[in-house]
Amino acid sequence: MTQSTAATRVARQARIAELVRQRAIRSQTELVKLLAVEGIEATQATLSRDLDELGAVKLRGADGGAPVYVIPEDGSPVRAVEGGTSRLVKVLGELLVSTDASGNLAVLRTPPGAAQFLASAVDRAALNDVVGTIAGDDTLLVVAREPLTGAQLAARFTELAGGTPQPTDVPTAAPQNSGEQQGESS
Repeated sequence: MTQSTAATRVARQARIAELVRQRAIRSQTELVKLLAVEGIEATQATLSRDLDELGAVKLRGADGGAPVYVIPEDGSPVRAVEGGTSRLVKVLGELLVSTDASGNLAVLRTPPGAAQFLASAVDRAALNDVVGTIAGDDTLLVVAREPLTGAQLAARFTELAGGTPQPTDVPTAAPQNSGEQQGESS
């Protein structure tokens, strides 16, 4: 493309996602320039909205260099980011509040607003034992690949985080001494 095009939002976002996958983009200004070279005009405010809608986050590589944009939910298979596991260890250490499990599901709790960021780090680490993630505001559901259980996966995340988070303790609804409550005696 050599002449300027008024790209539709969908076409522009598709090109942004492709550029982010192909290059290490460090700033919105850099992205504006790359799009302009291709004849796609966009303001920085528009790019900010586009990146937000695409779920883009900035992650720092293992080398400690400048953070680059990644799009965790771009519809393509998750690709591992170099240093993704070391990044996951750091993010878990900062954000993991507690864990719980059921069946092959691990539930990770974070501070409000941090679950999607943690999900991105889990996805980018490309762990063989993880099928996928679903994130809300402060809760992340991680599906364990069989034969691993959710409890084993939750324990692994706790270990990666430095061992600080405690499993969420939820009391059961059944009374503990039901025999005494019904008047039974020996």
